[in-house]
Amino acid sequence: MAHIEVPVLIVGGAGCGLTSANLLGRLGIECLVLERYPATSPAPKAHYLNQRTMEILREEGLADYIYANSTPAENMSRVGWYTSLGGDGPLDRKQIGIIDAFGGHSLKDAYQADSPVRSANFAQMYIEPLLLEHLKTYPTSQIRFHQEVKSFTQDDTGVTAQVENRDTGEIYEVRAQYMIAADGGRMVGPALGIEMDGIPRLIDMVTVWFAADLSDYIEDESVMIRWFTNPEKGGSWGSGVMVALGPKTFGKGSEEWLMHFAFPPDAAGPLNPESAIPEIRKLLRIPDLDVKVIRMNDWKVQGVLARKYREGRVFLAGDAAHRHPPTTGLGLNSAVCDAHNLTWKLAAVLKGEADTSLLDSYEPERRPVAANNIAWAMMTFQNHLTIDAAIGLMPGAPVEFNVAAYHKLFSDTPEGAARRQMVKEVVGTQRAEFQAHDIEIGFRYDEGAIIPDGTEPPPRGLLGDTHVPTMRPGHRLAHVWLEKDGRQVSTLDLTRLDRFTVFTNGPAGKWADAAATVAKAGSLTIDVVSVGGDYRTTGDRWATVSGLKPGGALIVRPDQHVAWRGADAVADPAVTLAQVLSTVLGKPVTQTVPA
Repeated sequence: MAHIEVPVLIVGGAGCGLTSANLLGRLGIECLVLERYPATSPAPKAHYLNQRTMEILREEGLADYIYANSTPAENMSRVGWYTSLGGDGPLDRKQIGIIDAFGGHSLKDAYQADSPVRSANFAQMYIEPLLLEHLKTYPTSQIRFHQEVKSFTQDDTGVTAQVENRDTGEIYEVRAQYMIAADGGRMVGPALGIEMDGIPRLIDMVTVWFAADLSDYIEDESVMIRWFTNPEKGGSWGSGVMVALGPKTFGKGSEEWLMHFAFPPDAAGPLNPESAIPEIRKLLRIPDLDVKVIRMNDWKVQGVLARKYREGRVFLAGDAAHRHPPTTGLGLNSAVCDAHNLTWKLAAVLKGEADTSLLDSYEPERRPVAANNIAWAMMTFQNHLTIDAAIGLMPGAPVEFNVAAYHKLFSDTPEGAARRQMVKEVVGTQRAEFQAHDIEIGFRYDEGAIIPDGTEPPPRGLLGDTHVPTMRPGHRLAHVWLEKDGRQVSTLDLTRLDRFTVFTNGPAGKWADAAATVAKAGSLTIDVVSVGGDYRTTGDRWATVSGLKPGGALIVRPDQHVAWRGADAVADPAVTLAQVLSTVLGKPVTQTVPA
């Protein structure tokens, strides 16, 4: 039996696995990805990349390509609700509501103030090949397709997996020090006996990826997602939601579209490309539409969370650890953040920079974030039904009753005006999904590889739409524009995945010497950024969000989360830095640390 040895084995080569492999590659850690399918995803699947994910991909050098080949900002700045896209009946082609979304229009200033990047609409069938191509820049990261991990065992020093080459039937063995399960929960988690808590099946959905010319029916080109609600389909979800995909032309000229809708498998026989075409025509109310189905799949809406993220030397990440309803688009984005959190820790342990106890921080940091994201996605999924209620739809009521509700909605009567106001207010609550700014970038780690400073977290908008930037320990380092030598850079630009970064409020002073001393003692790389010294800032944003007084400092982890904050100047930066890093990394980094 052939035998392969590698420091990290990654099971699953989709978004989470490919991201993990790229980040480990940048960290110089050899890894092997095994993917059971013969290629990357042929289906769109996830398509929304939020600001936090784009910050991570920007550091990886991929953001410019994504922006150049995905939906322009002006074509993904709103979400709308409609009775239908086509048709000429009295209830057809009517707008029910509209809301700014994804940092567009009225949201633009706030989103731009809080991040150096914008979100993107770039489907998984495009992002995975991009990550795969980028992986070639890291010779230490390898991937093998059509390889299935059939079983594995682990001991005190590593994991041994038995793998089948699905092309040849050959069985071979891979031995790794650590394994990342990014297999969507297909095999590794169940094999470890790790149960998933939550709702495994809320509703059955169908996604149809199709090509069609809808330019004659698209009026507002700023709307990327169009929700339909009509009485025949019982309102939301059954009526469908359509997403413009591009990929060459955007707005009304989009060549391809996604349509998601609830479709019970036994309602009219198995859905296939032939039966999907009349269904799409019916949902859109365009009976003669020329539709070409590119691909379709059925899936179940679920909200489940793994009870454990780690068993010995095996770590669950992405869909293997958490699966979300599609609303708020938190699935793939959470997976990317899992990889960002875990990979630098694995690298630090494998390089001898950290004790293995650092790996214990992965679960208490990432699992609570996933729990919140699942709950949020469940809430926003259900919240779409409030629009139906505001219209006056009744589940299970005769179609005639629900048709009458729409006529009342658009009528020139006191009830019609009241209904329209109710719908407007309910549509406003959809900002919990489409303006979830704080959910996307405001998550924090309350325990793990951080040192709390005793301060309270900033207030959070109850609907997730209000973000208060901070540099409190556990939070993502807040974005602030700085300037050096006439060049503008973000605070996030000054961190690196392979090092810690010290930010000082004022000249670096003794912190520069401390960083050099501690880095040498711990075989680490530590950068020092002096804000007010080498780097200049304008306005009061740095002072407001940093929470530092003159001489104060921050110590930022490789994943851009703040590990420690000292609001005031410290007597001996070398001792403080050594203490902080020894605590975070779980091992002494210098003899100056008190016993």
